[in-house]
Amino acid sequence: MVKIEKIKLPDIGEGIAEGEIVRWLVKEGDSVKQFQPIVEVLTDKASVEIPSPYSGKVVKLLAREGERIRVGSPIAEIEIEDLQQAIAKPEALEKAKEETQAATTTPQAEVSAERRPHVRAPPRVRKLAQELGVDLTLVKGTGPGGVITEEDVRRFYEENIARARAPQTTVQPQQVVEERVERIQLRGIKRRMAEKMIEAKSKIPHVYLAEEVDVTELVRLRESLKSLAESRGVKLTYLPFIVKAVVKALKEYPLLNSTLDMEKGEIIVKKYYNIGIAVDTEQGLVVPNIKNADKKGLFQIAREIDELARKAREGKLSLEDIRDGTFTITNVGSIGSTIGFPIINYPESAILGIHRIVKRPAYYEDRLEPRYYMNISLSFDHRFIEGGYAARFLNTLKNYLENPLLFLAQEDEFK
Repeated sequence: MVKIEKIKLPDIGEGIAEGEIVRWLVKEGDSVKQFQPIVEVLTDKASVEIPSPYSGKVVKLLAREGERIRVGSPIAEIEIEDLQQAIAKPEALEKAKEETQAATTTPQAEVSAERRPHVRAPPRVRKLAQELGVDLTLVKGTGPGGVITEEDVRRFYEENIARARAPQTTVQPQQVVEERVERIQLRGIKRRMAEKMIEAKSKIPHVYLAEEVDVTELVRLRESLKSLAESRGVKLTYLPFIVKAVVKALKEYPLLNSTLDMEKGEIIVKKYYNIGIAVDTEQGLVVPNIKNADKKGLFQIAREIDELARKAREGKLSLEDIRDGTFTITNVGSIGSTIGFPIINYPESAILGIHRIVKRPAYYEDRLEPRYYMNISLSFDHRFIEGGYAARFLNTLKNYLENPLLFLAQEDEFK
């Protein structure tokens, strides 16, 4: 006896209410085994493969690629002949959920080789591949972590498809059609980023402050510690120093490490310091955070920053890496900016922007000498943080960055 069952988008956990269908791994008419991955779903947290709770034949796909689906909504119909499967449905669905949750936190590189090869490519690259008729599973990615780039797709197309299609006799002049616009679908992390920005700007009245900081002593200190850090396998940038200084200043100005609950009329002051680091990736902006940064040393923070940035660029961040941030730092100076005012990472109450360090001549203790300067900017929630409070925080942070031993002296960092 044959029975048609609906496959629903399972509860992925961590409060995730919906996911985006990135691509189907099966098509209508395919036979599938129980727990075989059938669809790749992208949430605002991570990318997961959803396994089938049954063995059988896929009758109908109920969701399109690029469509957002609520948890619990049907995504496919499957024809099963073994009625015992239907009887055991609750157990099978629970197993599928476990498989899905495991996929959320398991590095994609560890996926079984028996599964279909996992393709790492952003939406615009997938769209380009579809337009050119390129099978992405055959393309070798040269981007970070093997991510397939537009150049990879075009090169594959030119070498394997266009050449094969080219006429073998007379070569005709190729007519070049100029594309005057490009339409890029807002999907995945980029769509979630857009939603978060709107949410932050519509709910939080932002106010902005900026300071110029003489970081000459910080530059010297980093230079003196670089060889020691390298001997311990640590990549020592300026960011770990800034994290330490920020935590020190936040302890003196705790409202900048809090959230506002308007419904209850409460300011929730966080007694822990999970410092978010904004990472620019090909898929969009993500903000993993360093847990309990106040309890960690300079080199340990440096290691974690390097590890989180690598995982972000390879699309391997887990939910644990992203959730429960309390304050965010965005380093646009590494790209080249000298000043800017970031949008608060809602529901946090403030965000710090750090900018490019420049060397220029300046008077210091009545001497003209080369000095290093960096601009820092602060965006804060003006609903409950006054300008004077935020300005004092920024001045305190400036003082720490200009005198780095003040925030490192008691930390016993170098033992």
